[in-house]
Amino acid sequence: MIKVDKISKRFGSILAVDGISFEVKTGEVLGFLGPNGAGKSTTMKILTCFLTPDGGTAEVAGCDIRKDPVGVRERIGYVPENAPLYDDLSVDAFLRFIGDVRGMGGAQLRDALDRVVTQCSLQGVVHQRIETLSKGYRRRVGLAQALLHDPGTLILDEPTDGLDPNQKHHVREMIHAMGKEKCIVISTHILEEVDAVCSRAIIIAKGRVLADGTPAELTQRGDGKLETYFREITAVGGAA
Repeated sequence: MIKVDKISKRFGSILAVDGISFEVKTGEVLGFLGPNGAGKSTTMKILTCFLTPDGGTAEVAGCDIRKDPVGVRERIGYVPENAPLYDDLSVDAFLRFIGDVRGMGGAQLRDALDRVVTQCSLQGVVHQRIETLSKGYRRRVGLAQALLHDPGTLILDEPTDGLDPNQKHHVREMIHAMGKEKCIVISTHILEEVDAVCSRAIIIAKGRVLADGTPAELTQRGDGKLETYFREITAVGGAA
């Protein structure tokens, strides 16, 4: 479960996150929806303890991001927008390295590798060097490392960015299936992604939460079109 309490973050004169609060429960897939520069990635970096907020705090997977950042990192799976990978390693070697960092070994690691390789459809490239992979497969490897320790909380920044239609469909099916038993937050600027996988959506602009509801509720507010409501509310909210 995620509880966010009035977090804020400033970069110089730019207020990237402006005192936002929300909660996400297990069994929910929350779509963090907003235009570029809205504060989505900054919020995710705060929740994953890569950035410290200037104000407010949050509890992620039972741990306070200020008091126990290591506990947060141990309990979550995170895929940043441009997930860093070790290009000179094979997919198998990279995932084994991630497992070792997380204290996994023996049968536990072998079982986890079999699970994520199948889950992310990496069987055909598992022994290839990462530098030889397409962008789509690189995104799958990034997702696999986040799932390796089977975390209860997943934070995914633009998880289908750059994927072809078939790859997007596969990743969205994965997220939808996992969302039944995990707490998942995905950031996106793709409206169809919210309809495809999210049970709830928050619209953010200029670092502020402007709307919170199910995709159906938000669509209804736009007279049957989520795009209409999104444009109207982000314009009122002063989004760039």
